[in-house]
Amino acid sequence: MAMTIGLLHALLKWWSRCEIDYCIEKYLLSLEQELLRVMRTIDDRIVHELNTTIPTASFVGKIDASQTCKELYQSLMEAHTSRERIIKNCIAQTSSVVKTLREEREKAQDDVALLKQLRKEQTKLKLMQSELNVEEVVNDRSWKVFNERCRIHYKPPKSQ
Repeated sequence: MAMTIGLLHALLKWWSRCEIDYCIEKYLLSLEQELLRVMRTIDDRIVHELNTTIPTASFVGKIDASQTCKELYQSLMEAHTSRERIIKNCIAQTSSVVKTLREEREKAQDDVALLKQLRKEQTKLKLMQSELNVEEVVNDRSWKVFNERCRIHYKPPKSQ
């Protein structure tokens, strides 16, 4: 788990240094999807993490469940916030490109290459918007599992 979180932090640092224009390039879309996949490992492994770190009744005194739940809560919040920010940033950038291409298309309606580029960017935008829906499902599942296992050990701040 610590290695995964370390990898996530490294990827986030790399992402924040990237030029915004990279989001427009075709290969970054697949990189973004891979980044999101890696960043979702904390959500994918939440059941295992909780099973191995939250004690059963017979082991209650040996592990500080409230601290473990608090750390997991903070990790989930950070991961969810980071992923949402990345997706929304790419959506904003691609929306801007689509808007610009639409304006150019109105001026040059016979330009087939421009139409092709516009369609490509619109498809990319739809894919990124669908990632927000995926993100919502992933987050809901993680919070449900977290709340089931940690509700007696840790009460998150009211913001969640």
